[in-house]
Amino acid sequence: MIEIRHLTKQFGRVFAVSDISLTIRDHQIFGLLGTNGAGKSTTLRMIADVLKPDSGSIHMDGQDIYDNPETKRDIFFVSDDAYFLPGYRPMDMAEYYAGIYAGFDLDRFKKLLNQFLNYQDRDIQTYSKGMRKQLSIMLGLCAGTRYLLLDETFDGLDPIMRQRVSVLLRNAVKEQGLTIIITSHNLQELDQLCDSIGFLHEGGLLLSEDAPRRIQALTKVQVVYQTQEDQISTERRLKILRATSQGQLMVYILDGDEEDICREIEHAKPVYYEFLPLSTGEMLISEMEVAGYDIRKYIQG
Repeated sequence: MIEIRHLTKQFGRVFAVSDISLTIRDHQIFGLLGTNGAGKSTTLRMIADVLKPDSGSIHMDGQDIYDNPETKRDIFFVSDDAYFLPGYRPMDMAEYYAGIYAGFDLDRFKKLLNQFLNYQDRDIQTYSKGMRKQLSIMLGLCAGTRYLLLDETFDGLDPIMRQRVSVLLRNAVKEQGLTIIITSHNLQELDQLCDSIGFLHEGGLLLSEDAPRRIQALTKVQVVYQTQEDQISTERRLKILRATSQGQLMVYILDGDEEDICREIEHAKPVYYEFLPLSTGEMLISEMEVAGYDIRKYIQG
């Protein structure tokens, strides 16, 4: 488990990260969402001990990560602009990391390389950004660490490769017990992938949610009322986080027990109503709007 407490990092007069506190549980994919300049990359670099915070602390299983070789062996960091040694090919980089990480799985890396990456005998410097990103992720998955930090993971990947990488990451959590922290400025990229999400804005943490647990506490329902009076009366009795309309069809995201909500809606004798599945993205948007932010203004989707 990673525990972040009152973390702050300042560059000149600019606060890249401002007093954030966060707990990241093991064996999950944690998504750190935010616009460019929100502090996502800076936070990952501090977790990886690439940057030192000005104040605050980061502990992994109760141990301070800074200047601690034991904890750093359990962390593999993939930056948005990952560096590769000049003249190195993919297997050269794998052998290089195998000398750093005792648990590096060369056999697995070879299998992934054959499945996902062409031009294995070429200098990595000739690869496209997407190909370099794929290679970085494969190296991270084979490093044998407990934590994998991925900065803007899907940037440069085509839609098919994004889906394949998502499957690889989910399988790594399930089969290897890996804990993955992934950043993005795109809500849709993290929506179906992450177990928990934190939203950074202007260096501060606005929201952190355990997605499955919070989704279970919320309800999405669509309703067609007989009259506007029935709609107004019912809405007064519901705890509505978000409401949208499509003609006569009202779609709500509600906080409350499904049976109680069902009772209130049926009291109005609607023409039609139906409960719907709720996505992580919808949950996050609703929570942010309640807090006074329209996340759609900040996040591409």
